[in-house]
Amino acid sequence: MRLLLGVRERPVMACPLEQAVAVMVLIFHKYSTKHGDKYKLSKAELRELLMEELPIFESKQMDEAEFQKIVGDLDVSKAEEVDFQEFASFIACVAMGYNDFFKDQRQKQPRKK
Repeated sequence: MRLLLGVRERPVMACPLEQAVAVMVLIFHKYSTKHGDKYKLSKAELRELLMEELPIFESKQMDEAEFQKIVGDLDVSKAEEVDFQEFASFIACVAMGYNDFFKDQRQKQPRKK
């Protein structure tokens, strides 16, 4: 990795995908270090992360029941916290949702001749 998490091995900018991975890790730790276990997101930290970093969740006016469902689905270990692996799986699911959305949008567009 050329530039990941602020550590430079070579004076070359990271590729966009490397940057995206680094940003995902940095955002997780930005919120996980606020309270309790610095390697896990509490429910409050997760809620704040979703509202600040994925505004689509805020725009849906996510109620408490929806939030508890998300936490329940993510918290595979049932520890009432979300670790990085659980978070990464969630981000992958969000990315797949975006992919499906854009794929559907492309299919609705008329083909260029």
